[in-house]
Amino acid sequence: MSPYYGPDESESTIQLERNFMAGDVVVGTGYGIQLVLFTTCALFLWKRRKHSRQPMFLLAYMSCMLLIESLFVAVQARTVQMIYIDNRNYPGGPWTFFLASQSDPVNVIFYATLFLLTFLSDLLVLWRCWVIWSAAGSRIIAWAAIAFPSVLLLGSFAMGTLWTLQSSQPTLSMYSKLPMAYGTSYYAISLGANILLTLLITGRLVAYRRTLLETLPPDLARHYISLGTVIVESAALYSIFSILFLVTYAVNNPTNQIWLAVASAAQQIANLLIIYRLAEGSAWQKDTMSSKTAPIHFASGQTRGQVSTNIGSFHIAAPHSTSDDSSRPEHKEGGEEIA
Repeated sequence: MSPYYGPDESESTIQLERNFMAGDVVVGTGYGIQLVLFTTCALFLWKRRKHSRQPMFLLAYMSCMLLIESLFVAVQARTVQMIYIDNRNYPGGPWTFFLASQSDPVNVIFYATLFLLTFLSDLLVLWRCWVIWSAAGSRIIAWAAIAFPSVLLLGSFAMGTLWTLQSSQPTLSMYSKLPMAYGTSYYAISLGANILLTLLITGRLVAYRRTLLETLPPDLARHYISLGTVIVESAALYSIFSILFLVTYAVNNPTNQIWLAVASAAQQIANLLIIYRLAEGSAWQKDTMSSKTAPIHFASGQTRGQVSTNIGSFHIAAPHSTSDDSSRPEHKEGGEEIA
């Protein structure tokens, strides 16, 4: 039997440290994906900056989120260095040092950035919910739809503030009894708001589905009501992984460190996917059910054209295309203009 060279610590502590390290790797992987998506979205938005104020607003939002995310990744890496390199001989081991250093600036920044990322991401999904409901033509109904989720987000902001303050107290951590109670409540409220917003967005898109299928060609209708569209627009990607984190965190399972990293990365990736669709002009807008100005491109055989439809009492706006307008044929038939 080979000699044991591992730490003289309990199995539960060793498992916590293993998952803590694995979570740090996941954070770096997620950050790399975000950088690629950020660059792509930024290029799209910069090219469209003269069309309206929205591209610059989204670019500022993205830049702010990337700055916070970069700080989050940096302090995560710094924490690992402090635990396993700078203070490797701390009495009681690395995890004891981690729990004893929660009031250090690096850990306070960790909790603060994690809280800010979650709250600001929730606001983006709330806005998308309002936009999609506004596409039906009634802003009063749209405001009514987001009223309760808005209250939940205010509650999550309050609980998240308490969680951040308590987790960064000396001798406490996010795994201490009181901070854990605040943290569980915070993520439960935030997740509840996200799930509710996901259901509201999904339900509204399904409600549009019948109208679009009855009035549009299948390819064009599928663009707005496909499964991918529903998943991206509703930020369902984050909700799924957030549930896994909340469950493992509530029962104090050590894998919560991995799911926290995955959920945080998934949340930012979901945001960037929404912004990407907005940047390329393929996302739902307030006037999607009433505008006819934006084209959509299709590829069939050797040709690529654009379609702008005018059906019934409303128009459907299709996403922007980069194809050459000067070479496309035009044809009018039965009240629809196909170019």
